[in-house]
Amino acid sequence: MDDWETPEDVRLSPSERLALLQIEANLRQDRRLAHRMHAAAHRMTGDHRSRRGVWLPLSVLLLLTASAFAAVTGVRTSAPAPLWCFALLWPLTLIQSFRLLCRVTRRARPGRRLTRWL
Repeated sequence: MDDWETPEDVRLSPSERLALLQIEANLRQDRRLAHRMHAAAHRMTGDHRSRRGVWLPLSVLLLLTASAFAAVTGVRTSAPAPLWCFALLWPLTLIQSFRLLCRVTRRARPGRRLTRWL
C-alpha cells in the first residue's frame, strides 16, 4: 500500500466528513492556489503557455513598429492623419509593453532565463 492509498474499509465519521468538506470548500475559494495548481498541471503536461506566450511579445513588436512608422511619417509629411494614428497607437503600445514587462519580471528567478525568447 502506498502512502496515498487508503484501505477501502476506512470510513470517516460525520464530523470528519464535514471538516473535510469545509477544507475543500475553503481551498476552492482560494483563487491564487487554483491558478498555481492549474499552472503546475500545465507544466507537467508540457503545455504551459506554449502558444499564448508568443502573442504578447509579438503584439508589442507590431505596435512599436506601427507607432514608429506613424510618428516618422507624420513628422516628415506634417500630415495630421499619421500623427493621429501615432496618438492612438502609442498608449496601446505602452500598455502592452507594461504588461510584457510585468510578465517578464514576475517569471524572473535567480539563475534562470527571464523567458524562453529573452
